[in-house]
Amino acid sequence: MTKSAETHCPYCALQCAMTLKSPAAPAATGVTPATRPGSDPVPAPGANIGPALEVSGRDFPTNRGGLCRKGWTSASLLQHPGRVTEPMLKGPDGVFRPISWDDALARVTEAVKDTRAKYGADAVGVFGGGGLTNEKAYQLGKFARLALGTSRIDYNGRFCMSSAAAAGIRAFGLDRGLPFPLEALDTASTILMLGSNVAETMPPFVQHLQGVRDAGGLIVVDPRRSATAAFTSDGGGLHLQPLPGTDLTLLLGLSHVVIHEGLVDTDYVAARTSGYEAVARSVNAFWPERVQSLTGVPADLIRETARRLASGARRGGSYILTGRGVEQHVDGTDTATAAINLSLLLGLPGTARSGYGTLTGQGNGQGGREHGQKADQLPGYRKITDPAARAHMAKVWNVPESLIPGPGLPAVQLLRSLGKPDGVRCLFVHASNIVVASPDANAVVQGLRSLDFLVVCDFFMSETAAEADLVLPVLQWAEEEGTLTNLEGRVLRRRKAVSPPAGARSELWIMARLAEALDAPSTYSDDPETVFEELRLASAGGAADYSGIDYALLDRGEAAYWPYPAGSTGTPRLFLDAFAHPGGKAVLTPVAPRRRRTPAANPGRDAGRDAAAPAATPMTLITGRLLEHYQSGAQTRRVSELLASQPEARMQIHPGAAEAMGITDGAQVSVANELGEVVCRAELSTAIRPETVFLPFHFPELESANRLTEAATDPISGMPEFKFNRVWVRLAANVPNTSLLQTSEAS
Repeated sequence: MTKSAETHCPYCALQCAMTLKSPAAPAATGVTPATRPGSDPVPAPGANIGPALEVSGRDFPTNRGGLCRKGWTSASLLQHPGRVTEPMLKGPDGVFRPISWDDALARVTEAVKDTRAKYGADAVGVFGGGGLTNEKAYQLGKFARLALGTSRIDYNGRFCMSSAAAAGIRAFGLDRGLPFPLEALDTASTILMLGSNVAETMPPFVQHLQGVRDAGGLIVVDPRRSATAAFTSDGGGLHLQPLPGTDLTLLLGLSHVVIHEGLVDTDYVAARTSGYEAVARSVNAFWPERVQSLTGVPADLIRETARRLASGARRGGSYILTGRGVEQHVDGTDTATAAINLSLLLGLPGTARSGYGTLTGQGNGQGGREHGQKADQLPGYRKITDPAARAHMAKVWNVPESLIPGPGLPAVQLLRSLGKPDGVRCLFVHASNIVVASPDANAVVQGLRSLDFLVVCDFFMSETAAEADLVLPVLQWAEEEGTLTNLEGRVLRRRKAVSPPAGARSELWIMARLAEALDAPSTYSDDPETVFEELRLASAGGAADYSGIDYALLDRGEAAYWPYPAGSTGTPRLFLDAFAHPGGKAVLTPVAPRRRRTPAANPGRDAGRDAAAPAATPMTLITGRLLEHYQSGAQTRRVSELLASQPEARMQIHPGAAEAMGITDGAQVSVANELGEVVCRAELSTAIRPETVFLPFHFPELESANRLTEAATDPISGMPEFKFNRVWVRLAANVPNTSLLQTSEAS
């Protein structure tokens, strides 16, 4: 173990800088006192055993030494007693038993060869994750397409960033979450933040909002009065609280005010954009009073917001930031496009003091989508259908271009195909807990159980790993070298701080060994720096060009914002001279609200219930994160301090709505629709709209919010509809004691 290592937090895309140090003396952490005199201490549930690394925040432009609760406790998982430390094979009795690595690799190789022989190469699928390093994400895409020969690869970033990415490419010709350094927000006069609760999802971020709060210029759009929305009180700004699913309409209303009150930056629009006339016509029907009737946001607040943004652009600068709350919809790409249109009308993107950006969620959500995990992309953010891109990659990989498959299926369609006659029959899962994190989770479980072979690479027995035929133990963040790309498009170094368990292996090692066993074309290394050197070549000339970045540069602490072509110094601020479309202009695209699916009737769930129980009430469900947990909770639910603070899912509901249903604070409630049912406790709060309920998505089984989210997707991005689902809420009676799959079959 090294004495100290400078690295970055394993969780969100803020990638807070931290230092990991060996403790001065072994310290028993996460251990409860003995329950009887003279007895040995016993591990607390979810606790770490043995000495843990000491975590300290490190001064860095994004977090400035700050960490959130998740960051402070991140090292406690490195020697967790639930760690998977050897390959585990599920027997016919459903029990996992350890096997050797040689046996494990042989079984995977046999399963792949057998599946390809029976059904073809596309019957083998790969589901990746936004938590993989750049090196692993890159090699996973290569491994899928060349070693497995399949087009069927996608990743959980499809659930996170795909709509924002599609909108960015449509408008600017390029997608980088924040096309400016995060520090640029420090001096802003006005910031409009839509659908993001950074105060809970990435708390150190809020340091960059202090200046705009002091200026009274923070404007937050959220159906809930979230912790971030609360920053607008006492003169800090404005909180706009629209009906769920009406963000696009609200944005069209803001653009209407900008155009009809003469707030457009006409010189900028004429010189740097195309499509103005069509967009101006498209917003004519969205005057503030009409938008108020559709969204619930008062017309005067709509006008004030537009005026503040225009005024801020003339003073210290205005920024528009979007998050998952407005993007995880069937019209998420159009909603993000509407936000971009508004920013272009105001002359914000590609300037020195203003801008538009989207807040990447996962730790390597940016880098993870740039280098080959997406169904339609090759490394460097190249389109897999582009002949020039295919020729470039064939040269780097030293293979005939014909060996590179075409585009595959985006994540939801990929999961829908599991076990189907023409679908995926053998699946690899990396860095993703799809049983908890996917829409229509019950159907996903059914699909996993219908596979011929499921192999999951993980360091814990997650809910998805529990469904596997074979679990392969992999390294945790502090046990490996590599790089990640944060929400600003800045490439960062991950450094090894501790030796892994003897039986764990890097995904790079696993892919290299399997490629060898499958007689795969090209080469596959288990050394991160070697893989990164190949990634540099692969990305050269692409939109996400990393060719000028190497480990030595990063180890010197130099800021590395892509695109960073060889011989350059990188690009902290994009689009200052031109946008990435031919001709250099940004494209304004007219968009309009899309009619949503008519919600199903109240599902037939009355059988077996107490006849005296109140009838279920239709509500709109939105989902999101809690401060203490991350993504599916597979890691944070194993940290005793975090679990003690938030041990269960709670449905947030307005007291007025709760009273009408006979629901009291802490009561057990049933939240159901035609897809499934969640049973959890109610939490009464005036922070939420009366017709809306909120569930966190970190919890499994009967508390899994994604039992209720439908798999309807945005037609452009493939993003699922996570933030607008109809449910029926009632007091729980005769709480079912069923498995996830049994409940799905019953529904």
